[in-house]
Amino acid sequence: MMQRQLNKILVTGGAGFIGANFLHFLDQTGFKGRVVNLDLLTYAGDLNNIKDIESKINYRFVKGDIRNQELLQTLFDEEHFDTVVHFAAESHVDNSIKGPKIFLETNVLGTYELLNTAKNFWEKNQMLNAGVLFHHISTDEVWGSLELNSSQRFSEVTPYNPKSPYAASKAAADHLVRAYYHTYNLPITISNCSNNFGPYQFPEKIIPLFATNLLEGKKMPLYGDGKHIRDWIYVEDHIRGIELVLEKGKIGETYLIGAECEISNLELAKKILKILKKPISFIEFVKDRPGHDRRYAINPGKIKKELGFAPIFDFDKALELTVEWYIQNQSWWRRVKTGEYLKYYKKQYATA
Repeated sequence: MMQRQLNKILVTGGAGFIGANFLHFLDQTGFKGRVVNLDLLTYAGDLNNIKDIESKINYRFVKGDIRNQELLQTLFDEEHFDTVVHFAAESHVDNSIKGPKIFLETNVLGTYELLNTAKNFWEKNQMLNAGVLFHHISTDEVWGSLELNSSQRFSEVTPYNPKSPYAASKAAADHLVRAYYHTYNLPITISNCSNNFGPYQFPEKIIPLFATNLLEGKKMPLYGDGKHIRDWIYVEDHIRGIELVLEKGKIGETYLIGAECEISNLELAKKILKILKKPISFIEFVKDRPGHDRRYAINPGKIKKELGFAPIFDFDKALELTVEWYIQNQSWWRRVKTGEYLKYYKKQYATA
């Protein structure tokens, strides 16, 4: 299989959790091309996540909104990107329930502006047959929920059935990306991943929330009966999967990236308690959120067979590494939980 050459990459949302880990991965693997990171720096984006990156790779940071067509056009004119890796998104289900509008604006309209700019630029400059690629990062939540006691898993052909405004916005974006491939011959790939965890994850998500709460002497709020199951993947394994899709993924195809690691939220909470040596009394069962999907499970057979993907991190070991990162970086998460990011968060999601 021919390996695609990546030379000039536009990364959207590179100051967020997965985007920042992607940039660190490029540095660690010796990427020699040009990288531009476009990020609006909302509450979950932090330049401290990518500190010193500019001194290690050929890198430029641009603060801006993917909905800004004029800015996108200027960046493409200046940089002549051959690759777009689209991480930027509003991503927290609870926030989408409180305030869905920004999810539609960013995840759907923002993706549209990015697609349209890439299409127009690559057509105008006769680059569409020269190995360019638009890669869209998505989620397993677009398929809705699986039964707890079933053996079913999501695959690339599972019908979409989103249950939250966040999932619906990502599903719409996925469909739009595919539409640009079928209608305009835009060279695209899509990856849908299972639940990520690791360094730099904003402490609204379950693993950093539980870990940081315990480090503050607070309880862990566990939704419902705690039996909801998630399929987990360490962020570096996810990034390795993305790298394979960027280099060898078939144009127009979708790839599911997962580590086949299903764990209930209650079991997860107990594992974090064990790592931090806290008693079971630190679990606090709280009212379940509306439309809470019961189980996610990904079948990564396609990416394993076609691209040779294989996760390298054991879940328990990766969870220990992640909790240790939050122990060692308390100034980072204490600042983002109490500073300007929290003010933005409260303002953004004050009304539905």
